[in-house]
Amino acid sequence: MTSRHAAHGGERIVVAGGGTAGHIEPAMNLADAIRRLEPAAVITAIGSTKGLDTTLIPARGYPLELVPPVPLPRRPGRDLLATPARVRAAVAAAGEILDRVRAEVVVGFGGYVAVPAYLAAKRRNLPIVVHEANAKPGLANRSAARLTKHVFTASARAALPHATAIGIPLRPDISQLDRPALRGEARARFGLDADRPTLLVTGGSQGARTINWAASGAAAGLRAAGIQVLHVIGPKNVLNVPAEPGAPPYVVVPYVEQMKYAYAAADFVLCRCGAMTCAELSAVGLPAAYVPYPVGNGEQRFNAEPIVAAGGGLLLDDADLTPDWVLANVVPRITDAAVLEAMSRAAAHAGSRDADVVLARHVLNVVAEYRHLTGGKP
Repeated sequence: MTSRHAAHGGERIVVAGGGTAGHIEPAMNLADAIRRLEPAAVITAIGSTKGLDTTLIPARGYPLELVPPVPLPRRPGRDLLATPARVRAAVAAAGEILDRVRAEVVVGFGGYVAVPAYLAAKRRNLPIVVHEANAKPGLANRSAARLTKHVFTASARAALPHATAIGIPLRPDISQLDRPALRGEARARFGLDADRPTLLVTGGSQGARTINWAASGAAAGLRAAGIQVLHVIGPKNVLNVPAEPGAPPYVVVPYVEQMKYAYAAADFVLCRCGAMTCAELSAVGLPAAYVPYPVGNGEQRFNAEPIVAAGGGLLLDDADLTPDWVLANVVPRITDAAVLEAMSRAAAHAGSRDADVVLARHVLNVVAEYRHLTGGKP
């Protein structure tokens, strides 16, 4: 593989990875990086009406083509019996899209949308690039990694054939964030005091009940320790922490549109450990107490473990998170400048800031190689 990306422009690239923000955001961040390197590249996203695809992808300015969703059932039953027919329909729809846009590569990020795109690309002998965000790969990418040598992961712990660990593609406003430079503006933006230790609490885009309960239950103790809180509860959740005149602020918001401001305002984070959350916090050097989502295949714990092992965070089960735990474990760290600095350095050391550009260059190289082998033209 040449180290230079394609020089002709007009690369026709399809990205597939829908359903959740954890699949969509890396795909869109890659697309942005490709556009910065090759403004003439034509990028199409494949998604479905199930999940956040129709909300997040058009908002980023990319055309969205829809295929029928094919979530793989976990248990035997009618859904399992119907799966082969659904897969065939989705593969046919994905193939029609690839033919119509004259795709030169499919870049998949896992999830049920990626499966038909991978299979349709394979049938057309199109190159496939796989990116796996989780340390514990999902079924779609475990299967796709056998179809290609172009496999990239967020973590070196992800056991996939041919894998190269590069991190997760992030937005430049996160990956290049200068937290100290933005701190004053960010805290003023949320009505926080300029100089107090600041805890950011977030359960992800939808919030997390256990985290909301534990943090709000610790509000009095946090205030007594001089700690202010920015608490992102999730758009469908309700939480009331009354203001106390003269006490450190406890600011509750349903959602933060630009997370760079929340990260810049914070000294420490209490959060879930989805792949994007772990990647963003380590990239900006924010220490955190990570609380894995207790449902699923346990991939969230795997995402946080390397950061915690490096000294950049704490890890505890959802069942063990209580207001008392927050006071006993977060307060001593966020109020000790030396400890906080050491954890910040460790978190940053575990992170990656340039995965978007690394992956974009590789995708462009794959297109250049494909054109060379097939005699294709831009």
